[in-house]
Amino acid sequence: MKKNLWLSLRFIWIICFGYFFILMIKITCQYIPFKSDVAFLQIKQTEISRIPFYYPIFYVHVYTAIFVLLAGFFQFSSVLLKKFPVTHRNIGKFYVLAVLFLSAPSGLFIGLFANGGLYSKISFVSLSILWFYFTVKGFTAIKNKNITAHKAFMLRSFALTFSAITLRFWKVILVYLFHPAPMDVYQIIAWLGWIPNLLIVEYYLYNQLKK
Repeated sequence: MKKNLWLSLRFIWIICFGYFFILMIKITCQYIPFKSDVAFLQIKQTEISRIPFYYPIFYVHVYTAIFVLLAGFFQFSSVLLKKFPVTHRNIGKFYVLAVLFLSAPSGLFIGLFANGGLYSKISFVSLSILWFYFTVKGFTAIKNKNITAHKAFMLRSFALTFSAITLRFWKVILVYLFHPAPMDVYQIIAWLGWIPNLLIVEYYLYNQLKK
């Protein structure tokens, strides 16, 4: 019974991830070729005109998100880990390097200028700092051959990586159901995009410790 439930949940997870990953690709394609007045950037013209490097750093964050999401997803494949351990390690190295040197720092920078005021800025800055921290801890854990800690911290890291998808998911839900003002939406999804992800992972890890 439990095995069937697990397989069903796994199948649903793969389908949902695939759907939203394709959605992320479509969103990313809006920013090809480089333009400063497309999609989200249409409401960030003040930042683009006044803040040095905002424009290129934004694009670093957008472009790396797709690859980091995909790399993180495959890292939790038991088949990849058991049958192709070298591939698992190489993808893991890419994930760590991309998060630590590109995705998290760029997220921190653009988070300082997030829409929605102070509450949104605090959320996105906190997200980027925790993302960096969890990824570092996951990397150092495996270097020290602490596999349990490595898995735990990389799960936390990917929970924050996955916020790229859940943030947009909650935005669609909130706008469809409640029609809030745009700035109210940003303040809510800034937190709703990653806090539930992290709570789910912590609940999972807590139950794993009890076994």
